[in-house]
Amino acid sequence: MKLQKTLLGMACMSTLAAGAAQADYPNRDIRVIVPAAAGGGTDAIVRKITNLAEESMPVSMYVENVAGGMTATGLLQLMDARPDGQTIAAITYDSIITIPWKDMLPGFGMDRMRMIARITQEADAITVAEDAPYQSLGDMIAAAKENPGSIRIGIQNMGARTHLTLLQLQDQTGAEFKIVSYDNSAATQKEALLNGEVDAVVTSLGDLAPLIESGQARGLVEFSDTQNEGFPNVPPVTETDTGLDLQMGSFITLVAPARTPDDVIDKLETTYHEAYETDEFQQWLTQIGVTPAWLGSEDVTEWSRDTQQQLFNTMDNLVEKGVLEK
Repeated sequence: MKLQKTLLGMACMSTLAAGAAQADYPNRDIRVIVPAAAGGGTDAIVRKITNLAEESMPVSMYVENVAGGMTATGLLQLMDARPDGQTIAAITYDSIITIPWKDMLPGFGMDRMRMIARITQEADAITVAEDAPYQSLGDMIAAAKENPGSIRIGIQNMGARTHLTLLQLQDQTGAEFKIVSYDNSAATQKEALLNGEVDAVVTSLGDLAPLIESGQARGLVEFSDTQNEGFPNVPPVTETDTGLDLQMGSFITLVAPARTPDDVIDKLETTYHEAYETDEFQQWLTQIGVTPAWLGSEDVTEWSRDTQQQLFNTMDNLVEKGVLEK
């Protein structure tokens, strides 16, 4: 009986301590994992909004880059972290789509993490060199149909998002491009476009903003249904004369380990939303050509599941047609 009372007392003390720790959250510095190399678009956006969020927190929030495995390395560290809100991560398209569809991380699913919020969406786009003969997406499609395989387009990794964008464009139009794969890096795409190795690249406009602003390249189309205010001369695909409604791109979503308490998720969501709403962050996004696209915890959880299922179906259909390999 004495042993039972002792164990019961210890359990109660543990529960009270856990509750107190949650009530005091955050009481230690918060680690924010970016599962990509430093210097990229995701890294810059997460650092910007986290610096603003930190201003209303009693602790420091530090961003740590954990690259590798199409974000799988960073995901593993997130899933192994304690569900106390002291470690969170920013994930993108590959974490929600590519890794689970290809089963690159056995046992991984969206139930292994809790969504905090979606910050941005960034549509894929086709960018060409300034002296390219194509003045519109329609021009490029017509040329690709007339001379199949003659137009070289650079993507980031076979089977990754930009590859899927281009495969869908071919499937929906009947055009045939020569696909050139690079190492999941917009930097190598830039070099290839500048030295004439490719005629066009598929990535976000923000990735190529310096080239576009300097006049060395120009955006041909963005695979979105909304005009990008940062690039007013680049039409969304729904406003071209092609009749296409192909919308593809990446996004940045903040997540925590599964079983993170509701009050901790709420605190993180509120803090980041306040940072998101600041004029400084909104104006900065416009300058770099990225679309703000906030969704809170409940909404982004539903959106992520719907988006995942929709793209899984699209990719499975392309596999059945022999267009894509799994």
